[in-house]
Amino acid sequence: MADARTTRLTTRLAARASRAVDSPHFTRAVFVLIAANAVLLGAETYSGVVAAWLPLLKTAEHLFLAAFTAEILLRLAAHADRPAAFFRDPWNLFDLAVVTGAFLPFLRENTTVLRLLRLARVLRAARFLPQLRVVIVAVGKSLPGTLSFLLVGGLLLYVYAMVGWTFFADDDPEHFGSLGRAALTLFLLITLDGLGDAVRTGLEISRWTILYFASFVLFGSFLLVNLLIGVVIGSLDEARREAEADREPPRPPAAPAAVPVEPLPLPLLRARIAAARTALDEAERALSQAAPASATGPPGERVAG
Repeated sequence: MADARTTRLTTRLAARASRAVDSPHFTRAVFVLIAANAVLLGAETYSGVVAAWLPLLKTAEHLFLAAFTAEILLRLAAHADRPAAFFRDPWNLFDLAVVTGAFLPFLRENTTVLRLLRLARVLRAARFLPQLRVVIVAVGKSLPGTLSFLLVGGLLLYVYAMVGWTFFADDDPEHFGSLGRAALTLFLLITLDGLGDAVRTGLEISRWTILYFASFVLFGSFLLVNLLIGVVIGSLDEARREAEADREPPRPPAAPAAVPVEPLPLPLLRARIAAARTALDEAERALSQAAPASATGPPGERVAG
Protein backbone atom coordinates (compact mmCIF):
# COMPACT_ATOMS: atom_id res chain seq x y z
CA MET A 1 0.00 0.00 0.00
CA ALA A 2 2.79 2.39 0.92
CA ASP A 3 4.69 1.50 -2.27
CA ALA A 4 1.64 2.23 -4.41
CA ARG A 5 1.13 5.58 -2.69
CA THR A 6 4.81 6.48 -3.16
CA THR A 7 4.55 5.57 -6.83
CA ARG A 8 1.50 7.78 -7.29
CA LEU A 9 3.23 10.70 -5.56
CA THR A 10 6.36 10.24 -7.67
CA THR A 11 4.34 10.11 -10.87
CA ARG A 12 2.37 13.22 -9.88
CA LEU A 13 5.58 15.09 -9.01
CA ALA A 14 7.22 14.12 -12.30
CA ALA A 15 4.15 15.21 -14.28
CA ARG A 16 3.99 18.63 -12.65
CA ALA A 17 7.74 19.20 -12.97
CA SER A 18 7.66 18.10 -16.62
CA ARG A 19 4.94 20.63 -17.41
CA ALA A 20 7.05 23.36 -15.81
CA VAL A 21 10.31 22.32 -17.53
CA ASP A 22 8.69 21.95 -20.96
CA SER A 23 6.92 25.31 -20.83
CA PRO A 24 8.34 28.07 -23.08
CA HIS A 25 8.38 30.51 -20.15
CA PHE A 26 10.79 28.26 -18.25
CA THR A 27 13.06 27.99 -21.29
CA ARG A 28 13.11 31.76 -21.78
CA ALA A 29 13.79 32.37 -18.09
CA VAL A 30 16.78 30.01 -18.04
CA PHE A 31 18.16 31.52 -21.23
CA VAL A 32 17.89 35.02 -19.73
CA LEU A 33 19.72 33.78 -16.63
CA ILE A 34 22.53 32.37 -18.76
CA ALA A 35 22.83 35.62 -20.72
CA ALA A 36 22.85 37.68 -17.49
CA ASN A 37 25.51 35.37 -16.05
CA ALA A 38 27.64 35.98 -19.15
CA VAL A 39 27.28 39.75 -18.68
CA LEU A 40 28.33 39.36 -15.04
CA LEU A 41 31.44 37.39 -16.03
CA GLY A 42 32.35 40.08 -18.55
CA ALA A 43 31.90 42.84 -15.96
CA GLU A 44 34.28 41.09 -13.58
CA THR A 45 37.13 41.50 -16.06
CA TYR A 46 37.20 45.27 -15.38
CA SER A 47 39.15 46.11 -12.24
CA GLY A 48 37.28 49.36 -11.69
CA VAL A 49 33.89 47.60 -11.70
CA VAL A 50 35.16 44.92 -9.30
CA ALA A 51 36.58 47.52 -6.90
CA ALA A 52 33.36 49.52 -6.84
CA TRP A 53 30.77 46.72 -6.89
CA LEU A 54 32.51 43.70 -5.36
CA PRO A 55 29.84 42.91 -2.68
CA LEU A 56 27.05 43.27 -5.25
CA LEU A 57 28.88 41.04 -7.74
CA LYS A 58 29.36 38.32 -5.12
CA THR A 59 25.69 38.49 -4.16
CA ALA A 60 24.66 38.25 -7.81
CA GLU A 61 26.92 35.22 -8.27
CA HIS A 62 25.29 33.47 -5.30
CA LEU A 63 21.84 34.26 -6.70
CA PHE A 64 22.79 32.85 -10.10
CA LEU A 65 24.14 29.69 -8.47
CA ALA A 66 20.91 29.29 -6.49
CA ALA A 67 18.81 29.78 -9.63
CA PHE A 68 20.79 27.23 -11.64
CA THR A 69 20.63 24.79 -8.73
CA ALA A 70 16.85 25.16 -8.58
CA GLU A 71 16.70 24.57 -12.33
CA ILE A 72 18.69 21.32 -12.21
CA LEU A 73 16.64 20.11 -9.24
CA LEU A 74 13.45 20.79 -11.20
CA ARG A 75 14.83 18.82 -14.13
CA LEU A 76 15.65 15.95 -11.78
CA ALA A 77 12.11 16.10 -10.40
CA ALA A 78 10.74 15.88 -13.95
CA HIS A 79 12.51 12.51 -14.23
CA ALA A 80 11.51 11.27 -10.77
CA ASP A 81 9.53 8.38 -12.24
CA ARG A 82 12.32 7.49 -14.71
CA PRO A 83 15.68 8.69 -13.30
CA ALA A 84 17.72 6.64 -15.76
CA ALA A 85 16.38 8.78 -18.63
CA PHE A 86 17.87 11.88 -17.01
CA PHE A 87 21.39 10.45 -17.01
CA ARG A 88 21.10 9.19 -20.59
CA ASP A 89 20.88 12.77 -21.88
CA PRO A 90 24.41 14.26 -22.36
CA TRP A 91 23.08 17.81 -21.86
CA ASN A 92 21.67 16.85 -18.47
CA LEU A 93 25.02 15.38 -17.43
CA PHE A 94 26.82 18.53 -18.57
CA ASP A 95 24.41 20.78 -16.64
CA LEU A 96 24.71 18.61 -13.54
CA ALA A 97 28.52 18.67 -13.66
CA VAL A 98 28.64 22.46 -14.11
CA VAL A 99 26.24 23.14 -11.23
CA THR A 100 27.56 20.58 -8.75
CA GLY A 101 31.18 21.55 -9.45
CA ALA A 102 30.58 24.94 -7.86
CA PHE A 103 29.73 23.24 -4.54
CA LEU A 104 32.83 21.04 -4.33
CA PRO A 105 35.33 22.45 -1.79
CA PHE A 106 38.51 21.66 -3.72
CA LEU A 107 37.09 23.38 -6.82
CA ARG A 108 35.80 26.44 -4.97
CA GLU A 109 39.27 27.04 -3.55
CA ASN A 110 40.81 27.14 -7.04
CA THR A 111 39.88 30.50 -8.56
CA THR A 112 40.86 29.54 -12.10
CA VAL A 113 38.81 26.34 -12.12
CA LEU A 114 35.87 28.13 -10.55
CA ARG A 115 35.94 30.78 -13.27
CA LEU A 116 36.07 28.08 -15.93
CA LEU A 117 33.02 26.42 -14.36
CA ARG A 118 31.19 29.73 -14.38
CA LEU A 119 32.21 30.20 -17.98
CA ALA A 120 30.84 26.74 -18.79
CA ARG A 121 27.39 27.99 -17.77
CA VAL A 122 27.44 30.21 -20.84
CA LEU A 123 27.90 27.11 -23.02
CA ARG A 124 24.60 25.83 -21.64
CA ALA A 125 22.89 28.32 -23.95
CA ALA A 126 23.38 25.76 -26.73
CA ARG A 127 20.73 23.62 -25.02
CA PHE A 128 18.09 26.24 -25.81
CA LEU A 129 19.28 27.10 -29.35
CA PRO A 130 18.48 24.18 -31.70
CA GLN A 131 20.69 25.39 -34.54
CA LEU A 132 23.68 25.85 -32.26
CA ARG A 133 23.04 22.43 -30.77
CA VAL A 134 23.11 20.92 -34.25
CA VAL A 135 26.48 22.59 -34.92
CA ILE A 136 27.93 21.25 -31.65
CA VAL A 137 26.70 17.74 -32.45
CA ALA A 138 28.21 18.06 -35.92
CA VAL A 139 31.57 19.06 -34.47
CA GLY A 140 31.50 15.97 -32.25
CA LYS A 141 30.64 13.73 -35.21
CA SER A 142 33.45 15.23 -37.30
CA LEU A 143 36.15 14.32 -34.75
CA PRO A 144 37.03 10.92 -36.30
CA GLY A 145 37.41 12.52 -39.73
CA THR A 146 39.33 15.42 -38.19
CA LEU A 147 41.82 13.01 -36.60
CA SER A 148 42.45 11.46 -40.01
CA PHE A 149 42.91 14.96 -41.42
CA LEU A 150 45.45 15.77 -38.69
CA LEU A 151 47.41 12.59 -39.41
CA VAL A 152 47.57 13.35 -43.13
CA GLY A 153 48.44 16.99 -42.45
CA GLY A 154 51.16 16.03 -39.97
CA LEU A 155 52.68 13.60 -42.46
CA LEU A 156 52.63 16.26 -45.18
CA LEU A 157 54.25 18.84 -42.89
CA TYR A 158 56.95 16.38 -41.83
CA VAL A 159 57.89 15.40 -45.39
CA TYR A 160 58.00 18.98 -46.70
CA ALA A 161 59.79 20.22 -43.57
CA MET A 162 62.52 17.62 -44.03
CA VAL A 163 62.85 18.54 -47.71
CA GLY A 164 62.98 22.25 -46.84
CA TRP A 165 65.59 21.69 -44.14
CA THR A 166 67.69 19.67 -46.56
CA PHE A 167 67.75 22.34 -49.29
CA PHE A 168 67.27 25.65 -47.44
CA ALA A 169 68.92 25.20 -44.03
CA ASP A 170 72.20 26.84 -45.05
CA ASP A 171 70.68 29.70 -47.08
CA ASP A 172 67.64 30.47 -44.89
CA PRO A 173 68.37 29.26 -41.33
CA GLU A 174 65.78 31.64 -39.86
CA HIS A 175 62.91 29.69 -41.45
CA PHE A 176 64.44 26.28 -42.25
CA GLY A 177 67.32 25.99 -39.77
CA SER A 178 65.75 22.99 -38.01
CA LEU A 179 62.86 20.61 -38.45
CA GLY A 180 60.73 22.56 -35.96
CA ARG A 181 61.34 25.92 -37.65
CA ALA A 182 60.65 24.43 -41.06
CA ALA A 183 57.39 22.87 -39.84
CA LEU A 184 56.30 26.16 -38.25
CA THR A 185 57.08 28.07 -41.45
CA LEU A 186 55.13 25.61 -43.56
CA PHE A 187 52.21 25.61 -41.09
CA LEU A 188 51.94 29.38 -41.53
CA LEU A 189 52.13 28.94 -45.30
CA ILE A 190 49.02 26.73 -45.15
CA THR A 191 47.10 29.89 -44.21
CA LEU A 192 48.90 31.70 -47.09
CA ASP A 193 50.45 34.04 -44.52
CA GLY A 194 53.83 35.28 -45.77
CA LEU A 195 53.67 33.22 -48.95
CA GLY A 196 55.00 36.07 -51.11
CA ASP A 197 58.06 36.63 -48.90
CA ALA A 198 58.79 32.90 -48.76
CA VAL A 199 58.59 32.59 -52.55
CA ARG A 200 60.87 35.61 -53.09
CA THR A 201 63.40 34.24 -50.62
CA GLY A 202 63.27 30.86 -52.33
CA LEU A 203 63.75 32.36 -55.79
CA GLU A 204 66.94 34.03 -54.57
CA ILE A 205 68.22 30.54 -53.73
CA SER A 206 67.03 28.73 -56.86
CA ARG A 207 64.34 29.04 -59.48
CA TRP A 208 63.27 25.44 -58.80
CA THR A 209 62.03 26.37 -55.35
CA ILE A 210 58.81 27.57 -56.98
CA LEU A 211 57.90 23.91 -57.48
CA TYR A 212 58.44 23.24 -53.79
CA PHE A 213 56.23 26.08 -52.58
CA ALA A 214 53.59 25.66 -55.30
CA SER A 215 53.16 21.94 -54.61
CA PHE A 216 52.99 22.51 -50.85
CA VAL A 217 50.36 25.24 -51.18
CA LEU A 218 48.39 23.02 -53.56
CA PHE A 219 48.35 20.04 -51.20
CA GLY A 220 48.34 21.87 -47.88
CA SER A 221 46.25 24.96 -48.38
CA PHE A 222 43.78 23.81 -51.03
CA LEU A 223 43.47 20.02 -50.83
CA LEU A 224 43.70 19.51 -47.05
CA VAL A 225 41.57 22.51 -46.10
CA ASN A 226 38.84 21.52 -48.56
CA LEU A 227 39.02 17.97 -47.24
CA LEU A 228 38.43 19.28 -43.71
CA ILE A 229 35.52 21.41 -44.91
CA GLY A 230 34.00 18.37 -46.58
CA VAL A 231 34.26 16.34 -43.36
CA VAL A 232 32.59 19.09 -41.32
CA ILE A 233 29.80 19.64 -43.88
CA GLY A 234 29.09 15.90 -44.03
CA SER A 235 28.87 15.73 -40.24
CA LEU A 236 26.63 18.82 -40.21
CA ASP A 237 24.20 17.22 -42.66
CA GLU A 238 24.11 14.05 -40.59
CA ALA A 239 23.46 15.98 -37.38
CA ARG A 240 20.70 18.01 -39.07
CA ARG A 241 19.00 14.83 -40.31
CA GLU A 242 19.10 13.33 -36.82
CA ALA A 243 17.63 16.51 -35.34
CA GLU A 244 14.80 16.49 -37.89
CA ALA A 245 14.14 12.81 -37.20
CA ASP A 246 13.88 13.53 -33.46
CA ARG A 247 11.35 16.30 -34.08
CA GLU A 248 9.15 14.23 -36.41
CA PRO A 249 6.40 12.13 -34.73
CA PRO A 250 6.82 8.38 -35.07
CA ARG A 251 5.13 7.03 -38.15
CA PRO A 252 2.55 4.24 -37.76
CA PRO A 253 3.71 0.87 -39.03
CA ALA A 254 2.90 0.35 -42.65
CA ALA A 255 0.20 -2.17 -43.46
CA PRO A 256 1.54 -5.36 -44.97
CA ALA A 257 1.31 -5.38 -48.71
CA ALA A 258 -1.40 -7.60 -50.14
CA VAL A 259 -0.05 -10.73 -51.70
CA PRO A 260 -1.22 -10.87 -55.32
CA VAL A 261 -3.41 -13.90 -56.01
CA GLU A 262 -2.90 -15.57 -59.33
CA PRO A 263 -6.28 -16.02 -61.12
CA LEU A 264 -7.42 -19.60 -61.62
CA PRO A 265 -8.22 -20.99 -65.06
CA LEU A 266 -11.91 -20.79 -65.95
CA PRO A 267 -12.53 -24.57 -66.27
CA LEU A 268 -10.94 -25.22 -62.87
CA LEU A 269 -12.96 -22.39 -61.32
CA ARG A 270 -16.21 -23.84 -62.71
CA ALA A 271 -15.32 -27.29 -61.39
CA ARG A 272 -14.73 -25.89 -57.89
CA ILE A 273 -18.04 -23.99 -57.97
CA ALA A 274 -19.88 -27.17 -58.99
CA ALA A 275 -18.20 -29.14 -56.21
CA ALA A 276 -19.19 -26.44 -53.72
CA ARG A 277 -22.82 -26.57 -54.91
CA THR A 278 -22.88 -30.35 -54.60
CA ALA A 279 -21.53 -30.13 -51.06
CA LEU A 280 -24.20 -27.54 -50.15
CA ASP A 281 -26.98 -29.76 -51.59
CA GLU A 282 -25.80 -32.75 -49.58
CA ALA A 283 -25.65 -30.63 -46.43
CA GLU A 284 -29.24 -29.42 -47.01
CA ARG A 285 -30.50 -33.00 -47.52
CA ALA A 286 -28.75 -34.11 -44.34
CA LEU A 287 -30.36 -31.28 -42.41
CA SER A 288 -33.83 -32.04 -43.83
CA GLN A 289 -33.52 -35.70 -42.83
CA ALA A 290 -32.29 -34.85 -39.35
CA ALA A 291 -35.14 -32.40 -38.65
CA PRO A 292 -38.07 -34.99 -38.57
CA ALA A 293 -35.99 -37.37 -36.50
CA SER A 294 -35.33 -34.74 -33.86
CA ALA A 295 -39.03 -33.78 -33.84
CA THR A 296 -40.36 -37.33 -33.28
CA GLY A 297 -37.60 -38.34 -30.91
CA PRO A 298 -35.99 -41.78 -30.56
CA PRO A 299 -38.06 -44.90 -31.43
CA GLY A 300 -40.31 -46.14 -28.57
CA GLU A 301 -40.57 -42.70 -26.86
CA ARG A 302 -43.57 -40.37 -27.04
CA VAL A 303 -42.97 -36.82 -27.84
CA ALA A 304 -44.64 -34.48 -25.44
CA GLY A 305 -47.21 -32.24 -27.14
